[in-house]
Amino acid sequence: MPYGYHGRILQVDLTKRVVTVEEPSEAFYRTYFGGSALGLFYVLHEVPPHTDALDEDNVLVLAGSVLTGAPISGQSRLTATAKSPLTGAIGDSQCGGFWPAELKFAGFEAVVIRGRATGPVYLWIHNGQAELRAADHLWGKDTGDAEDMIRAELEDKNVEVVAIGRAGENLVRFACIMDMSNRAAGRTGMGAVMGSKNLKAVAVRGAMKPPLADPAALKMLAQRGARRFPESDTYGLRIGSAGYVTYQQTVGGLPSFNWNSGVMEGALNISGDTMWTTITRGAAEGKQDQLGRDTCYACVVRCKRVIERKDEPYPLDPHYGGPEYETMGGLGSYCGVNNLEAVAYANELCNRYGMDTISCGGSISWAMECFEKGLIGLEDTGGIELKFGNHEAMVRMVELIANREGFGAILAEGSVKAADQLGKGHEYLVAVKGQELPAHMPQMKRSLGLIYAVNPFGADHQSSEGDPAYESAAYQRYRDRLEPLGLTDPQSAFVLNKEKVTYAVRTQRLFSFFDSADLCQYCFGGSYQLYKPTEAVDIVRAITGWDVTLDELLTVGERRLNMMRAFNAREGIGREADKLPDKLYERPLEGGPTDGMKLDRDNYAEAIEEYYRQVGWDSQTGFPTPGKLKELGLDWVTV
Repeated sequence: MPYGYHGRILQVDLTKRVVTVEEPSEAFYRTYFGGSALGLFYVLHEVPPHTDALDEDNVLVLAGSVLTGAPISGQSRLTATAKSPLTGAIGDSQCGGFWPAELKFAGFEAVVIRGRATGPVYLWIHNGQAELRAADHLWGKDTGDAEDMIRAELEDKNVEVVAIGRAGENLVRFACIMDMSNRAAGRTGMGAVMGSKNLKAVAVRGAMKPPLADPAALKMLAQRGARRFPESDTYGLRIGSAGYVTYQQTVGGLPSFNWNSGVMEGALNISGDTMWTTITRGAAEGKQDQLGRDTCYACVVRCKRVIERKDEPYPLDPHYGGPEYETMGGLGSYCGVNNLEAVAYANELCNRYGMDTISCGGSISWAMECFEKGLIGLEDTGGIELKFGNHEAMVRMVELIANREGFGAILAEGSVKAADQLGKGHEYLVAVKGQELPAHMPQMKRSLGLIYAVNPFGADHQSSEGDPAYESAAYQRYRDRLEPLGLTDPQSAFVLNKEKVTYAVRTQRLFSFFDSADLCQYCFGGSYQLYKPTEAVDIVRAITGWDVTLDELLTVGERRLNMMRAFNAREGIGREADKLPDKLYERPLEGGPTDGMKLDRDNYAEAIEEYYRQVGWDSQTGFPTPGKLKELGLDWVTV
């Protein structure tokens, strides 16, 4: 009998309207764990090379892991995997909430979705059973309304729902999948894939909790994390990740005005501290801790903000949650907007419509620079004064993008495809592999910049640990966490050398495991998080009973990265795509502590070469070698 998981994967053919159950072996689960690696197994096996991401032959996998649903912080994560309509490369995205744990309780680790329904449908999964239901009445509804209607229809207020909004229905290339209408599997356009299949939502409910191998040991580990929380760096997340705005502004690391600066006047207006004391629910009564903090299943951190405002022009519905740091960047500082209510309202629209706030904000800020440089004008934007700092224009453009109306129809393609369509503005792009950059600056965090360049699904801030040399004596501070990864040689800030590459490689493998085990990186990591890498080993043992080692878990992460690169290789995406935007090399930052900073091309070229050497990929193509694939048990993968 398996511990921690059921050994059941739901197989859904939307074209044939057939639902079946697969029961893979224990060896399969131990090899892939769940999450991203599990999803890649099906995508690599079943999606033909060069398939259009919005074609019915694309396969979408929604996966938890063998750990999901266990009573400990940080395990209730969902991974969505498919070919990306935004980049044409592999697509991969995660979110938290209660849905992942509820899927486990409904009797499954993952859902593999094929084909395309003839009309709108939703999938209802409950206690080991599943059925497809008509969703014509849900099509066009905001995510929150769709949730409410499904719960009413199923007569159970505790049903958990992931859904797309009108952005997914309209095939916006950076549409996302929303859990609880405020947690987004945001990156790479997985919501558009779901929309292309006419799948509006997946609802889950169950009471089938699998047994744990060592409940007492897991309880002890859960209590250890809870005791650590008040004294840990993670405690700052009680006011939400937007709390990082203040620090980034102070050090010149807040991307502003389409990445022309690392600072923005009035940035503190959109900080987590300001949100906490003004629009967080309960602020007027000083009850933010009770009313303004939301959580995922069984998690002590409670990092999700609940905000509320009744005043026009930007009323805020608490159901849709408050903006994260990345959103304060994307819809705030990227666009030169320091109006908190406007950013929070635009975040709400993105959650209602199901749209990635990073790519949305990045595309709008790119258009703003094009407007200010005279490359586009009022005749292009439909009369919208698309200038930096114009919060009304930013909010209006969010609506137009989701509805594919006017100039929004162009930006709905993402900034890179928009530039190609217009035939201009390429020099102002800030994207990797077609995906807009998150709000952490390679000018400040050099090893993170390397990961942005080489990451298979485009720039991503959660694919490795943040650069520790950026913080004072961070290697010393987190020695007990970094040493098990073989990281013992602190480096100075703003260098990118062999040791920094080693740091990037090893933490990337660790975080790649987390995305396969579906563990939250606010709770698990290599530095400030609640649990050390070695404790992740203890948690896996307590849940599954497997006698795993840290090396085995890191190999799961390495296997996932090689599967991703192999998928890209089939699509003809290799070394030539592993590059940062020209703008980061050619345009020095302006203002603040980072004034004059830019990246060095030769330095990054050398770092990428060293990265390929360390990971064992072909330095000419950037593809995994046959020997590396065989070493990882991936002989079945064709490059």
